Order: sequence, then C-alpha cells, then structure tokens
Amino acid sequence: MSVATDREARYPRPDVPATPWTGRDDGPGAENLRWHHAVHLDPERAAPGDVAFVGFRSDEGVRRNKGRPGAANGPDALRRALASMALPKPLRAFDAGDIEVAGDGEDALETGQQRLGRLVAALVDRGHPVMVLGGGHEVAYGSYCGLERTRALREGGRLGVLNLDAHFDLRDDVRPSSGTPFLQIARSEERHGREFGYWVLGVSQPSNTQRLFHTADRLGVRYLPDTECGLPALARTEAFVDEFLASCDIVHLSIDLDVLPAAVAPGVSAPAAYGVPMEVVERVCHRVAASGKLAVCDIAELNPEFDVDQRTARAGARLVHRMATARM
Repeated sequence: MSVATDREARYPRPDVPATPWTGRDDGPGAENLRWHHAVHLDPERAAPGDVAFVGFRSDEGVRRNKGRPGAANGPDALRRALASMALPKPLRAFDAGDIEVAGDGEDALETGQQRLGRLVAALVDRGHPVMVLGGGHEVAYGSYCGLERTRALREGGRLGVLNLDAHFDLRDDVRPSSGTPFLQIARSEERHGREFGYWVLGVSQPSNTQRLFHTADRLGVRYLPDTECGLPALARTEAFVDEFLASCDIVHLSIDLDVLPAAVAPGVSAPAAYGVPMEVVERVCHRVAASGKLAVCDIAELNPEFDVDQRTARAGARLVHRMATARM
C-alpha cells in the first residue's frame, strides 16, 4: 500500500479548505498563545487527545427545510472568530479540512453526510475529540454516521445525543433535511437494536408543532423547554445535564446556534424570539466537555450572511473555546 493510500485509509481525504487560522500576535511564549498558534493543518502530526476540527459546508438540508441558505459559509466564519481567541494554556489542535456538499443533486447531501461520517469515525478511533463546524443542522446526522462506525459503539458503549436547540428536528419528511437528523438517528439506532438516547435542551413550544411533540414522546425523548432554562433555573438545567451524562458512555453534543436569543445569535436560519441565555449554554457545554465523555460536537446553522458584527460566529467560537479548554 502506498503512503498516500495508507493515509486515505486512516483519514478519508476531505476537500482542502482556505483555512483562516491567522490573527493577532502579541509575541512569543505561552503567555501570548492564541488559537491560530495552536492549530496546524497536518493530521499526520496529530497525537491522540489533540482536538480535531472538521468543516461541513452544506446548505442543502436548510434549503430542503425551506430555511435561509448560507450555512455553507459557517465553517470559515467560526474558524476566523476562534483564531484570535487567547488560550489560557498550551493546547494542541489540527484542522482536518472541509467536507463540501456540492450542488443539489438527488443524493448530494446524503453522500456528503457519509463522507463526513467516514472522516469523523477515523478521527474518533484515533483518540481525537472532534469539533464539526457548520453547516445546516443536517450535519448532526453526518456526525452520527461517524459515531456509529466507531469501535466504542461497536463494542457496546451507550451513545447519548444531547441537542441544544429550539427545535426537535424530528420531522418525518420524504427527503432528509436539516429538520430530520434526529429521526434518522432514531431509526438507525432501532435497526441496530440500541436504545435511542436523545435529550433536547432549549425546545421552543411555538417553534414545534404538536405532531413533533407527539413524535418526541413516542420515541422517549427527554427535553427541557427554553422557558425552564433561564439563569434562575440553572440548578434544574444542570440536573438535567447530569442525568443525561449518567445515562450514557459516549456523548454526541449537537449545538444549533438558534438555541441562543436572536440578539446573541442573529445569523441563523431561524432566529429565536426567546432562546436560552449564553451564560447557561456555555455552562452546559463546559459541563459536558469536563465529563470526559464528549466524542463529537457539531456546531450548526451559523449563517454569516445574516450575522451582525460577527455576534453569532463569536458566540459559536466561544462555545468551542470553552469546551476545548475544559479539558485542560
């Protein structure tokens, strides 16, 4: 086997991104570290435990779900927002590139999700915490396609999916979209004879039909409404997260940025009229990352075209920063 073929077997080759890991430089030494100093672009240099970034450039799921396209440009916007953030300690990370869903062909999205899955599986099995950046929330099924291939799940590990989201995304549509990923996961878990461990934090009642609530109840989904996730109810939110963490061995955290209030995250397909405070979402992310169970996190729905002063990109980047540094 050639060197190139061997590398492809370990890390299925994504599209090469125009990686914007540049930013302010205050001088040498650990006291001046920023993210753009820590991230390199060569997976072959990575050691187990290094954070792996993967971009998912996709608008197709949002388009099918009749939302506002633009999330395909989310990965680079998140990278740019993260690049100049200061690090409290040295950290190792690498950018594995972008998976791009090109065109609107019949199976373009499905092919892209499977490509993402192969790359995620390779990275997780080599011991990397994976952060998938963008695009629409169809990314969640692509991340899952990777997790279901991992050794940990094949050997009987219990998967838990925690979605921070105003929506259940349990639509039963003919074509998969950004509104269907968790129903797709439910059906896959049923085919594998595994329990569907799906929990949602921040669900907005006005944003979900009664049919979706009935689907959630039928599938045994645990959820906490946005009206019960404010700072005064922080203890309840933390108890919800702790109960989730106790129910599983491997965590797939999915963050739809529309879980945040519209003033914090205007650049999404469906800005929230209410939302969960940033302080609460950040604490939840830290709690999950600090548990040691987080295998994959995807950050979905950032649409730079509708962002204001990079608020949404900065909010998403700060959540990534909080999770990565929680491991220090």
